[in-house]
Parts: sequence; structure tokens; C-alpha cells
Amino acid sequence: MEEACVTNIQKYSIHDGKGIRTTVFFKGCPLHCQWCHNPETQSPRPQLMFYKERCIGCEACVRICPSRAIQIAENEKEHRIAKTDRDRCVGCGRCSDICMANARELCGKRYSVRELVKEIKKDVAFYETSDGGITLSGGEVLSQNMDYIETLVRMVHENGISVYIDTCGAVPYENIQRVLPFTDVFLYDLKSMSEIIHKTYTGVSNEQILANLVHLSEDGGKIWIRIPVIAGVNDDIENIRKLAAFLNEHHILPEHIHLLPYHTVGIDKYYRLEGQKVEQMQVPTEETLALLKEELEMAGFHHVYIGG
Repeated sequence: MEEACVTNIQKYSIHDGKGIRTTVFFKGCPLHCQWCHNPETQSPRPQLMFYKERCIGCEACVRICPSRAIQIAENEKEHRIAKTDRDRCVGCGRCSDICMANARELCGKRYSVRELVKEIKKDVAFYETSDGGITLSGGEVLSQNMDYIETLVRMVHENGISVYIDTCGAVPYENIQRVLPFTDVFLYDLKSMSEIIHKTYTGVSNEQILANLVHLSEDGGKIWIRIPVIAGVNDDIENIRKLAAFLNEHHILPEHIHLLPYHTVGIDKYYRLEGQKVEQMQVPTEETLALLKEELEMAGFHHVYIGG
């Protein structure tokens, strides 16, 4: 069975489900959300993350690069900086391995199922004492090779470890069905009830996402709704009212609803990945978040939280 590309295995995670969890971030996502704070997980292939301020211009990366994608640039502001032609870079990781200054980091390491299960089991003691487990995230875990993912969740489940899956829902429903027997909770992300707004800011329609949510509820899946809240995009009362009406209409009773305020922590990642700055989205106000929470509670949802 092929290996999967993982960007991070985050230990002692307390914001991705119940208890202390290990969150595994897979690489590759069908959505390209403009506010994504993990842009390194969008592409399925390994990518170079470059920390320009650390580079000492030693040329070790230039000499080892097999595709000749790296050159030394000199100017008054940057001095000697090793710049990479992203179109020529193949993501082999040789430059990151040799960099003494830790200026280069390859995002994406391949794991077999057994290697990943072995890593997950290292923290069983924390799971047992906190009623925690693992959360598979991304990117989009359910857009990976589903033979791999089904085998992974089955093995983890058989080891008595709780499995949560964080999904955007933009996948064939049969992918969800394959992991449903082994998944305790689905952390289901909803960006916007407006198809136009959803497509504008993520590149993808929300039609499949909403349909899959209905099917998952009908099939008995336990669901936590997670809504990333971005000012000027989806922080309006009308969007929340439409969400509440949709959930009530289809008799979807999420165990939790989490309003996740946009933050700027990952903004520098875009520059380190692509060498370009992106427009920063706006953080919602505390007053707005409180109003959205109140609106959901008035619609009959009692486990509504601000934050993870």
C-alpha cells in the first residue's frame, strides 16, 4: 500500500476534539480557502518552506540541488540569499537536509500506515487519562487514498483509540461511508451557506458539502459543526440564520457547534511557501461572535462555543 504525505503530527492537541489528542495533518485539499492558516497542506506534493531571515548564503543548497533550482541573489537589502525557482523545484528535500542555518524546511513527509500507527500509539497514556485520542486533519484527510485511510482508522480503532476526523465535506460520500464505522466524531467544517460566497472564497461549491452533511446525519454519524468566522465574508447574522434553518429542516443535531474566529498566525506561511505576500483577511469582533452564538442558541442549539 502506498504511503501518505503528512505535514505535521501535533502532539498534546487540546483544540481538535475531546481530551488530549494527537492531530495528524495530511497534505492535499480540494478547497483553497483564502483564509487557510495551513496553506502548506493544500497541495498534495511536498513543498519547500523558506525562512529568508535565517539564510547565510553559504551555497550548500545550490551545489546539492539536482534540478538546479537554487541561485544566490545579492542586493543591498538581502545580501546573499539563496533563492529558489519554485517551478523547477521538485521537492526532493536535499537542500533542507543540508542547510546548516535551518533556513529550508520540506513540508511533507511520507508515512506508511504502520509507521503512523506506531507514532500515534506513543501517546496512548495521555489518551487514556483524558478520554482523548487522535484527530485526522489536513488539508483533507478524506481526499487521500481511501484504502490507506480506511486501513489506518480501522487499525487505530482496533487498538482502542478514539478517532475524530476533521473534514471539509467536499469529497464523494462513499469516502465518508468507508470510515464511518471506525470514527467516533466528525468535525464538519461549514464555511458559508451561500454557494456564491463559498465558491468565491474556497474555489468550490458548497452543494456536495451540504448534501454529505445530511447523509452523514441520516447514517448516524456523530457531528461537531465547526465554522471559521471571517469578518466581511461569513460573519453576518443572515448566514447563521440560514445555517440554523438548514440544520433544523434536515433534523441535524450536532453535538457541538464551534465558532472559530479567523486569526493571522499562518499569514507568513504563504510568503515562505510561494515567495509572495497575500492579502490578510479580517478578524471578527468579540461582539459579532457573541451575537452569532446567541442566534444559534435561540434557534435551539445549546452546545455552542466560541473557539475550538
